[in-house]
Amino acid sequence: MASRLWASRAASHLRISAFHRGFSSVVKDLKYFDSHEWVKVDGKSATVGITDHAQDHLGDVVYVELPEVGAPVTHGSSFGAVESVKATSDINSPVSGKVVEVNEKLNSSPGLVNASPYENGWIIKVEMSNEGELNNLMDSDKYSKFCEEEDAKH
Repeated sequence: MASRLWASRAASHLRISAFHRGFSSVVKDLKYFDSHEWVKVDGKSATVGITDHAQDHLGDVVYVELPEVGAPVTHGSSFGAVESVKATSDINSPVSGKVVEVNEKLNSSPGLVNASPYENGWIIKVEMSNEGELNNLMDSDKYSKFCEEEDAKH
């Protein structure tokens, strides 16, 4: 009986640790899209990248396909791809507008997406054409819950 109680305590402790890990990888002031991209808004400018959750599932990123500066992007549509040792995954734009900058560092250091998904591993900057689309995105709390539910299905 005592060993069963200990095992259940250990399991609940492990669950709490894993649960906490999920939350530490979501940044408060960003907006999140359900295909695991994040947006940092500054006026009409939006910086876009993939989330810590996404890079974690992808594994080591070996190549990032970037769009051209000036290319149009559409809310919910693919604008590039991330290739990892496990898979290739489209990157979807959480906002519509025009690409004003791409992270050229990713050409020589695609691993920045893994090492620093919210800072040095950003992918594009967009001049937004419809700021109302931001209302369709999740805040950090909703996104954390979304990831938890998605992981529970797998």
